[in-house]
Amino acid sequence: MHIATKRRIDRRAFLRGTGTVLSLPFLEAMVPAFATAAQSAVGQPPPRFLAMCATLGFHTPFLFPQEAGAGYALTPYLEPLKDLRGDFSVISGLQHMEQNGANGHTSEMTWLTSAKHPGLAGFKNSISIDQLIAEKIGTQTRFPSLILGTGSESLSWSSSGVPLPAESSPSKAFQQLFVDGTPAEVQAQVRGLKRGRSILDTVMGQAKKLHGELGKRDQDKLDEYFSAVRDLEGRLVQNEEWVQKPKPKIDAKPPTDIQSRTDAIGKMKLLQDLVVLALQTDSTRTVTMRLSGMNAVPEIEGVKNDWHNLSHHGQDPAKIEELEIIEKAEFTAFADFLSKLKATQESGRSLLDSTAVMFGSNLGNASAHSTANIPLVLAGGGFKHGRHIAIDKEKHVFSNLFVSLAQRMGVEADKFGFSTGVLDINQA
Repeated sequence: MHIATKRRIDRRAFLRGTGTVLSLPFLEAMVPAFATAAQSAVGQPPPRFLAMCATLGFHTPFLFPQEAGAGYALTPYLEPLKDLRGDFSVISGLQHMEQNGANGHTSEMTWLTSAKHPGLAGFKNSISIDQLIAEKIGTQTRFPSLILGTGSESLSWSSSGVPLPAESSPSKAFQQLFVDGTPAEVQAQVRGLKRGRSILDTVMGQAKKLHGELGKRDQDKLDEYFSAVRDLEGRLVQNEEWVQKPKPKIDAKPPTDIQSRTDAIGKMKLLQDLVVLALQTDSTRTVTMRLSGMNAVPEIEGVKNDWHNLSHHGQDPAKIEELEIIEKAEFTAFADFLSKLKATQESGRSLLDSTAVMFGSNLGNASAHSTANIPLVLAGGGFKHGRHIAIDKEKHVFSNLFVSLAQRMGVEADKFGFSTGVLDINQA
């Protein structure tokens, strides 16, 4: 009885210690291990990955071509991309399994994780593909990943299933990426990192004392905790070196944040411009961007009704006509972004060639909240493009594509989430 009581007391203290570590997933995502140059010895640009999700979906009859293969006719949403036709593929037929959740929009929580039944009782999310990549290769850049959004919510989830916050202010993100602190600020950061290490040392000491009093199952859990602590401690040490290294110097003015909450396309463009700079300077190689819809009228000429309401058009032709204006504006901004990546050269190749860009939505039919046949465009990344890839029903698992993308990033993985194989775009 005495042992059980003491174990409960120590266990509560340990869980508070664990909470200290688990409360830092964003720190772990934002502090890379110290690394040297971005490019390999042979001068090849490193691979990058970017995922952008428009959470109110797209009207897929205006996106998916009728014809599969390379000879498809451009649809209204692909028309802005006509000059980039050889640089992207439109992919139909993909979906995550069992996405019925707490409401019609919770599938955005699992777009990059593939976890089932989002938001229902007992649901616990899993790591998102961008964070898996960041865990494996994020040590090579100042920031393991860049998590952006037009709101505070993001697409990214930690290894413990915790949502990571998005940066919605382009000016703040620019400051973090490119503006060096004063010597006093740098030293304050270093002191903070050292304090973080001392906290970890204290927690580790308490946890080791507890180890011998636990059963085998709890000891295994504790060993996992030790591993996580050591990993975080290593990142803190290495980040101290990054803090004292100058940030990249760029020929670009800091962006001015858009104050109007309804200028959705303007915010999208500012964040995309920031991504170009972040990738060009090799500040990070993994980026997510959540593009929120709104229960308001967006500032787009010709739009007079609430965006969310328009997404639930119920096949009303007038609503679909207005919705097309909004979504075509999104694809026009996307085309401009891809053009900027393509125009940016490094080691004789375009930045687009080294960056796999995934642009789509968690909703295949936003009007019905359906998650089947989700809209997806995959651009760049050195893949074989210029096609409409219609995935057959036996290979429709979306997370199969994640396995392929992770492998392209140098991550040794043969499975992700509920994948059933690998979707090789070049062979599809």
